[in-house]
Amino acid sequence: MNWEQIAGQEKLKNLLKESIYDNRVGHAQLFVGKDGYGTLPLAMAFAKEIFRKENEHSSSKVEHLNHLDLHFSFPVFKEKSSGLADNFIENFREMILENPYSNNEDWSRILESENKQLTIYADEVDELNKKFSLKSFEGGSKILIVWQADKMNISAANKFLKFLEEPPKDTLIILTAENTDSILPTIISRTQLVEIPRIQDEDIEIFLKNNYQITDEKMRETVFQSQGDWNTAQKLLLSENADTEFEQLFVNWVREAFQVKKKPEFLKNIVFWGRNIAGWNREKQKNFLDYCSEMFRLALLQNYGNESLVYKKIDSGGFKWESFSRFIHGANIEAILEEISDADYHLERNANAKIVWTDLGIKLSRYIHKSA
Repeated sequence: MNWEQIAGQEKLKNLLKESIYDNRVGHAQLFVGKDGYGTLPLAMAFAKEIFRKENEHSSSKVEHLNHLDLHFSFPVFKEKSSGLADNFIENFREMILENPYSNNEDWSRILESENKQLTIYADEVDELNKKFSLKSFEGGSKILIVWQADKMNISAANKFLKFLEEPPKDTLIILTAENTDSILPTIISRTQLVEIPRIQDEDIEIFLKNNYQITDEKMRETVFQSQGDWNTAQKLLLSENADTEFEQLFVNWVREAFQVKKKPEFLKNIVFWGRNIAGWNREKQKNFLDYCSEMFRLALLQNYGNESLVYKKIDSGGFKWESFSRFIHGANIEAILEEISDADYHLERNANAKIVWTDLGIKLSRYIHKSA
């Protein structure tokens, strides 16, 4: 991973490079921040720079993740009583080479492990002790990157603490985590903490311009929605076709909801609407819930005169955005968003999707008619 391939974070990049050439790198680093902010890419670029300082020729191998002295550890599920990352290393390499900003949701999807808890197990730490007891292949440092170190179970964490306290010679350990809440305080105290901030909007915009051909309107929408997360920004662009489908379904529901008050027989259309959505996979259903939440929030902003913050409107198929927005106000927005949140909660716990969507569609139809 090269520094210039990382979105933004210029100040942090310079600080990391300076620490290497000023010999201020401790044997253990903890990079804390969302994956989409560049936590793993920064760790990989940092590792490459250390290898470059020792042997410029060998450092290029980091780009293809085949440097023999660079090792990765990451959460997995147990397979035949084995919880070793090596069982899934090819999947991990493919994911990171394609998108080093990938997060736990992406990794879980690749492993098809929706109903399995991904964990770093104690036998993984035993394997690391074996690996790092060997001499360096390139004659310099050996580097371990532990992706999502906060996923260690307590047994693994206690064993890793010993590894951290007495690391093999010429070993550098880089831990990454979205937060430190689940990491042993004794592990945190033995690392140099590097906080990874969100990517600045202007840097997201620069990376979008360099990697995608999109309209200014789409650019503005993506920058706003990504909230400094490059992984999210990429997914927003890839989901553009899904947004078209989501928009049509949202419009269909709104039209049926307005009809229901005068003609209760239109409830059956909302039932059919819910059944259609219930046939999707869970991830798509949850994405549609996110879409609905965002459209209700934007409608509220529109209604309260904050049009400059309304980065996206529905204007297709004769839909009257301004007229719809007048029905979203302080008296119903909280209840609407709470119902959507409850639906997300139930879907996450494998509730019957047909019931969840039918219930949501009917309840929202009531709230949309509530007077301000």
